[in-house]
Amino acid sequence: MSPKSPASPKRHHPAPTRRLTTAQALVAFLARQYTERDGRRQRLISATWGIFGHGNVAGIGQALVEAGHGRNGTAHRMPYLQGRNEQAMVHAAVGYARQSGRLSAHAVTTSIGPGATNLVTGAALATINRLPVLLLPGDTFATRPADPVLQQLEVPYAGDVSVNDCLRPVSRHFDRITRPEALIPAALQAMRVLADPAETGAVTLALPQDVQAEAYDWPEEFFAERDWHVRRPAPDTHELETAVRAIRSARRPLIVAGGGVRHSAAEETLAAFTAATRIPVASTQAGKGALRHDHPADVGGVGHTGTATADELARAADLVIGIGTRFSDFTTASGTLFSNPAVRFLHLNITAFDAHKLAALPLVADARAGLEALTTALAGRGYRVDPAYETEYTGAKEAWEERVEASFATPDPTARPTQTQVLGLLDDLVTEEDILINAAGSLPGDLHKLWRTRSRDQYHVEYGYSCMGYEIPAAIGVLLAAGSRRRTRPVWALVGDGTYLMNPTEIVTAVQENLPLKLVILQNHGYASIGGLSEAVGAERFGTAYRHRDADGGFTGPPLPVDLAANAASLGLRVLRAATVDDLRKALSEARDAEGPTCVYVETETPDTVSGPPPAQAWWDVPVAETASRPAAVKAREEYDRRVAARRRHL
Repeated sequence: MSPKSPASPKRHHPAPTRRLTTAQALVAFLARQYTERDGRRQRLISATWGIFGHGNVAGIGQALVEAGHGRNGTAHRMPYLQGRNEQAMVHAAVGYARQSGRLSAHAVTTSIGPGATNLVTGAALATINRLPVLLLPGDTFATRPADPVLQQLEVPYAGDVSVNDCLRPVSRHFDRITRPEALIPAALQAMRVLADPAETGAVTLALPQDVQAEAYDWPEEFFAERDWHVRRPAPDTHELETAVRAIRSARRPLIVAGGGVRHSAAEETLAAFTAATRIPVASTQAGKGALRHDHPADVGGVGHTGTATADELARAADLVIGIGTRFSDFTTASGTLFSNPAVRFLHLNITAFDAHKLAALPLVADARAGLEALTTALAGRGYRVDPAYETEYTGAKEAWEERVEASFATPDPTARPTQTQVLGLLDDLVTEEDILINAAGSLPGDLHKLWRTRSRDQYHVEYGYSCMGYEIPAAIGVLLAAGSRRRTRPVWALVGDGTYLMNPTEIVTAVQENLPLKLVILQNHGYASIGGLSEAVGAERFGTAYRHRDADGGFTGPPLPVDLAANAASLGLRVLRAATVDDLRKALSEARDAEGPTCVYVETETPDTVSGPPPAQAWWDVPVAETASRPAAVKAREEYDRRVAARRRHL
């Protein structure tokens, strides 16, 4: 018998590859990424904003042409949106992400140099507000064929630094793709961070312009559809039991609802929790709308821009239950609001960093999962606040509503409206469908105190970064997320003249896309909010009015002859001018019904102390000059010293 022949070696079949440029591979990869939460699946990166220059036109620009017109099929195409300002493109992407519940986002591509550095403000806003956006700035040559190239920053002590490094501190994740194959791990890490509810924010992939155009044999597996599950972590058993004991021992508990309630889609769960416990709910700017304004437990905004009802409850609270909030200085009134000597804090937050603030008892979990666990744990132990406490806060809520009505009242229909009367006319008009967007100036304070939120996503005030110029591009992002082109929800961008002058450029984009943006410009000839603050801190409103210079070099002359309505019309908007309360009522109604982008322009009257907005119900720390010769600053410093003495550290 002959010996056996050795086994034939198995043939190696190389894994299939696809030859693409780095930019083409990135766009193809992005078009196949999905998020999934609670059984709902959607594109993670649903579109790309862009302005092209030499740093991205031949790379990402060419790749987007192929992705939009190639043979990828409709499901894997990458829609392109044309921006006019790089910062504004990020704002639009952030507005889209917030309206999408952080489950879907946009990418933003720019050239190198100023195009890239213009992203920094938008990136900071996204990261501070924990909202996902993917930034794809062009970068200088990785191969350095000529040094320096156009727009290159030369740093003598570091040859690998470019202007894109400005994005590092404002990004949740940053990487520079200096070789095509480095894109594979970098892209996967970028998606992980964008989809992570505890880590999300701006993610930057800096793309050297030569690497963008370089070809590589990519494994086909890189382009397979991939689902990124968005977690709902449940609370730790020990932390949950500690939280239950703290709630059961509290006599005057107060919930502070933040943006995490909305990001978790926990509004109904919060309503169920309050129905069982009767604990009142105050809200931050990001959390307003967690409960409808007419819910019995809703006591309105809290902190420096909060209601008297919420702030008085906060002063007397013995347990403050934060849900998805960062507890910024506006919320805590710079450490002076929660003044009960026995006050303790319990923080339900998906990030441990936020859950431990103010020496709190931490409950690290998803907001909805945490509330469900608390509701279940308390159900069998019969906890509910004392009926007298419930009567107290519901009565205070009714009294505050009378103050709101007084601010909204328009006794003279032929008069020029005040800013709060503008809000009152909108309040009469809108339904739960409408969405209001604002970010800076005096409007956030008036809205936080007075606006009657009718749905979970109606109130869209960006106050983590309070960025002037956010409103118009964010409204475009919201419009893209809130419905189809044929039937979108009414979206209002409310801006003062100062904010409008900062960033009106994306009006052109709204016109180009025929989006029914409803822009309301309130003309008050200056920085109204900072003007009031300037007066309060002894700076005498210096440099806050939009007026001609006077003989002494100040700005007390006649108002500048700037016609913002004409400017908006020149950018393509249909403009409705309103001179009186009656005019404004008709203009707002007409704008709401309009199918195309429309602007309502109104000059507002300075309100008196009776009909104007309620003053601040809590302090905010803006340090006043310790030495000064002018009486206004001296008096302001005396008030500052009195206020700052009330601050405490919660340990």
